[in-house]
Amino acid sequence: MALKATIYKALLNIADMDRHVYGEHHLTIAKHPSETDERMMLRVLAYALNVPADEMRGRLEFTKGLSEVDDPDLWQLDLTGEVVHWIDLGQPDERRLMKAHGRAERVTLYCYAASTPIWWAGIESKLTRAPKLAVWQISAEETQALAAFAERSMQLQISIQDGQVYVSTPSRQLEIHPHALKHPTA
Repeated sequence: MALKATIYKALLNIADMDRHVYGEHHLTIAKHPSETDERMMLRVLAYALNVPADEMRGRLEFTKGLSEVDDPDLWQLDLTGEVVHWIDLGQPDERRLMKAHGRAERVTLYCYAASTPIWWAGIESKLTRAPKLAVWQISAEETQALAAFAERSMQLQISIQDGQVYVSTPSRQLEIHPHALKHPTA
């Protein structure tokens, strides 16, 4: 018998001063049985960092993620079903990133393992022909601290200013410093 996903609910209050995006978002997150709290919370963070100001070009949505290996972790589809923004987590190989690059207007990758510098050294030169790709590193210490925020029902305040992310609940707070490994050039 296969294990079922665990459902988490999150109320995000986002104040992104860098992009001038503000709002309250009610999220339902299906956590795959093999997914860690760290990875699930990074998906929530990726949502907050990329949610569009409006839905004129579609909504940012969680996909089936680990249950569907060909899909990203999040994506924004326009009304015709075309991929506007493809968002992945981890350390995929260049073939996956180039395939996403061919399907989407924008591709963003968030890396979070302590081994990211080693992975990046081996893949960086292979991604020079991907002008729509942005690659960000979040330190393993920060994502592990973010994992402590995981609860079945969460209320998170996420503020973004000058590239820094501040996550807080009534009982704890965390500052996250995303580091750009690759900026899009297109």
